[in-house]
Amino acid sequence: MKLLHVDASALGAHSVSRGLTTAVVAEFVRNHPGLEVTYRDLHAAPLAPWALPAGDEDPNAIEGTKVLEEFLAADVVVVGAPMYNFGISSTLKAWIDRIAVAGKTFRYTSAGPEGLAGGKRVIVASSRGGIYSAGSPAAAMDFQEPYLRAMFNFFGITDIEFVRAEGVAMGDDHKQNAIGGAIAGIGSLLRKAA
Repeated sequence: MKLLHVDASALGAHSVSRGLTTAVVAEFVRNHPGLEVTYRDLHAAPLAPWALPAGDEDPNAIEGTKVLEEFLAADVVVVGAPMYNFGISSTLKAWIDRIAVAGKTFRYTSAGPEGLAGGKRVIVASSRGGIYSAGSPAAAMDFQEPYLRAMFNFFGITDIEFVRAEGVAMGDDHKQNAIGGAIAGIGSLLRKAA
């Protein structure tokens, strides 16, 4: 089994989403001996903005091909997605732009778009300074989770789960409770897979 671990936070050691992805991946490693893990840090090594490849020797095109191959090869994709300004980080958007490739992850048919990357499991570790989940007063400002669900569904992926720590900027106690609740939910993700 292959797992792709993607982090997109700019906060380094202070990142909640990085802590959550690390915990998710550690549980997978513990429960799946022989698991092959590929790691991509989108903040430490950001992808260039999407551009049409200049040619086979263009470093931008070569890296784009590598990113796509990592994604296509993975059985499980763990994505660290902090909420920035109600959406996702620009580095995560650049990664999504590199994996959204017609003929590889989707295609258009006479019946409409068809995802070509199904059969994967995606777990998104989401961190949010406020509370934006369904039913909250700020739910209408959540452009993070609906976007990620839509994109992965567009690629044909239906097994999408969120590990969410909300309100991490609402005081230390709230932050610790949010992180603790998110980490407690990680075990149930793996029990579901068993």
